[in-house]
Amino acid sequence: MSLDATRRSFFQGMLGSAAAVAAAQQALAQQDSANGLPTRRLGKTDEQVSILCLGGWHIGAVEDKNEAIRIMDAAIDEGMTFFDNAWDYHDGGSEEIMGRALSRSGKRDKVFLMTKNCERDYEGSMRNLDDSLRRMRTDRIDLWQFHEMVYDSDPDWVFDKGGLKAALEAQKAGKVRYIGFTGHKDPSIHLKMLNKPYDWDSAQMPINVMDAHYRSFQKEVVPVCLARDVGVIGMKSFAGGDIPAKTSATHEECRRYALSLPVASLVVGIRSMDELMADIKIGRGFKPMADDQKAVLLSKVADEAGDGRYERFKSTQAFDGPHHRKQHGFAV
Repeated sequence: MSLDATRRSFFQGMLGSAAAVAAAQQALAQQDSANGLPTRRLGKTDEQVSILCLGGWHIGAVEDKNEAIRIMDAAIDEGMTFFDNAWDYHDGGSEEIMGRALSRSGKRDKVFLMTKNCERDYEGSMRNLDDSLRRMRTDRIDLWQFHEMVYDSDPDWVFDKGGLKAALEAQKAGKVRYIGFTGHKDPSIHLKMLNKPYDWDSAQMPINVMDAHYRSFQKEVVPVCLARDVGVIGMKSFAGGDIPAKTSATHEECRRYALSLPVASLVVGIRSMDELMADIKIGRGFKPMADDQKAVLLSKVADEAGDGRYERFKSTQAFDGPHHRKQHGFAV
């Protein structure tokens, strides 16, 4: 069986319809780059983004800030030119260090820059945007996403309290190019967001080998995104580190499985040069896993995955950001 036929077979089982399978094949289409780290199309935006995206939380956790800058410089040189961040990461520290790295000659224009809005209302969203632009020393955000759609009321709040109104005004003013949302809790919340009266550019969600068996974003949300040409951004391919640390699935298997699904890019947490180069090695010249490899891996983790023990961000508040807990009146 050819590789294309193998992929069709896998996606037919996961996504169902022939139209979804065709959309998955389109999402997986890659363009080679000079340094070998491929790019994929970010949904209807038609932007080409590197298949690996440098995670903002982890780069903000690097203790030596000069080393953090060196890691970001190396990432750009190696072709990892999609950068992630959020207004609340390390109380703004992640945006500030990324701003230092990108403010030097020519760096900003080499990166597709994403950050996230943690507010739901109009005024708060505008403050978040002003803070992010100032911290990252830039005049525009390439992708601005509503962060942590993890409570059932969040989608309603974004519309009813004026968050989307702020995003649309920022887009019209040229401060924001594209608008999306993120979340890690429940596929139903993502689906609620997707069914709101706005045509999102992107949706970020957990994509890993465990997710296939438990509250599955890849089975429930990805097909809807593909049908609407919403760019899928994967995250939590290690589930916070638990999968490679506590199961038989290796670092490389986790990354390769996630990248073998129809995601535009996969956010990866990097805190050292060694971690960066390990992921660059996986991404450079990447070819999706064969159907039988994915099936064996999914079968291997099925017993452990089914009860969500390694994806507690889906079933507890333990992984919800403190800003968002306070927003909903929960203890921090």
